[in-house]
Amino acid sequence: MSASLYDRDFYAWTTEQAALLRSGRLSSADVAHIAEEIESMGRSEQQQLENRLTVLLLHLLKWRFQPNLRGNSWRLTIKEQRNRIARHLRKNPSLQAMLDETIADAYSDALIGAERETGLPEATFPTLCPWPFERVIDADFWPD
Repeated sequence: MSASLYDRDFYAWTTEQAALLRSGRLSSADVAHIAEEIESMGRSEQQQLENRLTVLLLHLLKWRFQPNLRGNSWRLTIKEQRNRIARHLRKNPSLQAMLDETIADAYSDALIGAERETGLPEATFPTLCPWPFERVIDADFWPD
C-alpha cells in the first residue's frame, strides 16, 4: 500500500485540500487530516503564548534575584515579551481562558532556566509563580 499524499508531500496535500475546500468538493477532502491540522494550529498558538511567557518570567526572575546584573538587555527583553504577549492575546482572545494553566507551565520552565542562567540554587526561587498575570504583563511592574 502506498503512502497517502498527506504522508508523502505535506505541502502538495495542503494545496490540494485548499483547492477542494474552495471548490466546495467536501466529499473529496481529507476531512480527518484537515481537522487534525486545524487542532494542531490551535495548539501552536497556545504553545507560542507559553514560550513567550517562559521568556518573560525567566527575565523577571533574573531581574528580581540578580539586581546587581540588571541591564538594558534584560529590560528590553521584558518589554518586548510583554508587547508580544499582549499582541498575541489580542489576536487570540480565547487563549485568556487558559492563562492560569499556561502561566503555571511557563513558570515551571522559567524556574529551570533561572537556575541554569543565574547559578543560584533552586530553593532561591518561589515554587509557584509569585505574580498574577496582570502584574507580569504590566509595563510598570519591575519586581524588586
